[in-house]
Amino acid sequence: MDTKNIAIITLGCSKNEIDSDLMTSILLNKGYYITDELNKADVIVINTCGFINDAKEESIEIIWEMCKYKEYGRCKYIVLAGCLAERYWKELMDEIKYVDGIIGTGNIKEIVNLIEELERKNKVIKVGNINSEYVEKPKRRDFNHTAYVKISEGCNNNCSYCIIPKLRGKYRSRKIEDIISEVEYLADEGVKEIILIAQNTTDYGIDLYGEYKLPHLLEKLNKIKKINWIRLLYMYPDNFNDNFIKAIKENDKVVKYLDIPIQHMSDKVLKNMNRKTTKKDITNLISKLRNEIPEIVIRTTIIVGFPGETLEQFNELYQSVEENKFDRLGVFTYSREEGTSAYNFKDQIDEETKKYRKDKIMELQKEISLKRNKEKLGKIYTVLVEEEIESGTYIGRTYMDSPEIDGLVYFNSSDKVEIGSFIKVRIVDYLEYDLMGAIIGESGQQDNTF
Repeated sequence: MDTKNIAIITLGCSKNEIDSDLMTSILLNKGYYITDELNKADVIVINTCGFINDAKEESIEIIWEMCKYKEYGRCKYIVLAGCLAERYWKELMDEIKYVDGIIGTGNIKEIVNLIEELERKNKVIKVGNINSEYVEKPKRRDFNHTAYVKISEGCNNNCSYCIIPKLRGKYRSRKIEDIISEVEYLADEGVKEIILIAQNTTDYGIDLYGEYKLPHLLEKLNKIKKINWIRLLYMYPDNFNDNFIKAIKENDKVVKYLDIPIQHMSDKVLKNMNRKTTKKDITNLISKLRNEIPEIVIRTTIIVGFPGETLEQFNELYQSVEENKFDRLGVFTYSREEGTSAYNFKDQIDEETKKYRKDKIMELQKEISLKRNKEKLGKIYTVLVEEEIESGTYIGRTYMDSPEIDGLVYFNSSDKVEIGSFIKVRIVDYLEYDLMGAIIGESGQQDNTF
């Protein structure tokens, strides 16, 4: 086995990060080495994203950049994994001569076989197994104080703009006992916060158990002693019921933060998107969550410039954002993706209009966020310490912020603060998205301030 050193480049979402972790574990179990030094890699695996145009362009740029290590360096094989590889395997193999292997989203368990086959063949392609079972046995090796845990794979929603069901397959929940086992393992390795993800976490269990089992899963995970925070992402508003609200409210380790992708607030646009909710459904859910859980933080994502979106429909969306005052909000411009039903819709919106609409809503959200942060002045929050960015200056997150996509808390400390620890911080200043704080010592006095 000549190709011992493997480098894995991960692009795209947290689901890809987990897939890379699983490939890493499989490779390590078979005697391979994982390296971060690209110039020492015999094989470079690029775990690509192919969801929207921007992600595809980034993936292609990185692929070409990595090809240089094969042309001029030590690298023997270039292997492409992930959604772009599953979606465009033929085009990638035909057009980029340096690509040696393609491994699809449902074939990651075959990563070792693929590399071994490359020793005997010029090109190896393993795709098309999109409804495969989740890889349960390998133990993840890359530990931090926060870890993503995938509770299902695939999606049954078939939103008209989304290609994911054709790349990741139908909705497939993992067994509760397998998820619990993974979280216990992560907790024993020092993980303090777990983030539950799926294409749609709300639907967890319906395919496997015949009922929505997320509340039951949360109750079980809440009992794991070494875990401090349990965070939920990507809870679609359809099928969101009172049992979910009760489980979020009553399980103390479940942080009062929800990512609920609504995508739009015009009933006509939602229908054309093949979404299963209406503006009224969404508004009622948000109101109910805030009434039942006053400290709840709601993050959402929306799409502007969907085919046929009129100025009136956009203004309805804008007004709804203004009225609902989401704590966190991300805006995507509609990406026309071949293979989706919306690709052939009439009245496609030009890019300039899409950008204008995105910018207008982001300006509104900036104002909302600034006002919400101002309300936090003087309040004390528990902060998970993330990093020391310079001597004595740290950054961390409250329960109100998911890693990489939301804001940070900056604070100073004259004493060394352990990364991954939880501390109390009083908020002393604010920006549009970030906060400045001062540590509260055991006596209740501020340690340092900005």
